Amino acid sequence: MDVTTVSPKFQIVIPKRVREQFGLRAGQTLQVIALPGRIELVPSQTPAALRSFLQGKNSFQREGDRL
Repeated sequence: MDVTTVSPKFQIVIPKRVREQFGLRAGQTLQVIALPGRIELVPSQTPAALRSFLQGKNSFQREGDRL
């Protein structure tokens, strides 16, 4: 388990092993999620990065009047 310290300016350093594991880079944005008893940092992704993350044929059938 990696440990970090909150600075007097409320900044933290993400340990190198974790940065490398998740491919984090300088300037990247993270979502901060407050949950009961813990804080989660989730890397934000651009819409372009999310494009085609659902693989396979689009089988969604639209109603005729909503094309």
